[in-house]
Parts: sequence; C-alpha cells; structure tokens
Amino acid sequence: MVNGLTLALDAATYDGSVAVLRDGAVVAEAAVAMRGESEERLMPAVVAALAEAGAAPADVTRVVCGAGPGSFTSLRIAGAIAKGIAFGAGVPLFAVSSLALVVAGTPGLERGDYLAVLDALRGERFVAPFRVRTDGRVVPAGETERVAADAVTAVAARHAATPVGPAEAQRATPHARGVARLLETIVAMGPVALDSWEPAYGRLAEAQVKWEATHGRPLAP
Repeated sequence: MVNGLTLALDAATYDGSVAVLRDGAVVAEAAVAMRGESEERLMPAVVAALAEAGAAPADVTRVVCGAGPGSFTSLRIAGAIAKGIAFGAGVPLFAVSSLALVVAGTPGLERGDYLAVLDALRGERFVAPFRVRTDGRVVPAGETERVAADAVTAVAARHAATPVGPAEAQRATPHARGVARLLETIVAMGPVALDSWEPAYGRLAEAQVKWEATHGRPLAP
C-alpha cells in the first residue's frame, strides 16, 4: 500500500479528470470538458475534488499526472496544474501513461488483455497493450505504437487483446481514478524532474506543424 494523499489528473483527450486517493483508495473524483468551454475547468475540478475529500493542496503527499500521448493543449494544461501544485506543496510529481489510464480507469473490465487506443490525429492512433490481472492490477503487455487507424484491429489481434478507447466498441477514455490500480508501480518508477518534465504529446501541435510548413524550418525551442 502507498500511504498518504495522492492527487491524480489527466487530460490526454478533450475530457479531463481528477481523482484524490487516500492511502491508495479513491475518495473523490471529477470529470470535465477540456474543449468548447469559455473558461478553464480542470483547476476548479481539482479544488472541488480536494474539498470533497476534506483536503487542501497543502495536504497532498504526491501528484500524479497523465503523461499522454494525446491532445497537445489539454496535456499542457494538466501538466502545468500538476507542476504548480507539486511545487507549491513541495511534493514529488509522478507521471503515468494516459494509455494505461484508459484501461486502469475503466470500471468493470474483466481479467484479460486490452489494447488502449487514443486518437493521434491525421488518420492515426496511439495504441498500447495492457493486461488486467486477477487481482485487478493493470500491467503493460507491450510497447506504445503509433499506427494507421485501420490497423488497430490487426494490432489488437496480434496481442490477442480487446481494443478499448473513445472510438472503440469498448468505449473508454483515460481517467485519473485509474491511478489507484497503478500507484505502487508509478511510485516505484520514481518522480520526474519538476523543472524539466513535459507530457509526451506524441506529435507536434497543429499550429507548430503549420508554422514549420510555411517557413520551411523547425520552430526553435
């Protein structure tokens, strides 16, 4: 068991999520839209989830943030909030694959093999296989890949896995509550560097792609 108060958040898609874990068990959670709103909703959801758990940011023992791949803008928002809270509270920041949270964050998945699928834009998908064990824990069963959208079925067959994702027959999105099923592994991997960590966006933002195509050179970091 991993003790203390864990704040988890993810925004790899246009749906963001927050979960508060006490000693590894979820005690509060929330989900919000990350697109099409007139104001930022993830930080208020964090505040509300902490309040529901009877806690404040200063009570947080660790922060866990979904690391993507996924939506560039949404991931940046979640990453900035996670880093800000971790820095303000003086606690470590941990990262977890948002693909893992597709499987781990979906209630009711029976023991077996699943292929987490997220949109990579431009007719492609991010995919990664995971196994739900008898004890309910979720473990990786292969590497993350970026494949053509019409190749998902073949990749799932290769892993003898059921596709799970926002656009799959088994519908699911990454959810921060999935951190509860992954927490011991996340903590064992160690924290990320607070001053340099960024989510794994998977590909460049559309605006950067257009700028580089127009100017014929990479955008300077």
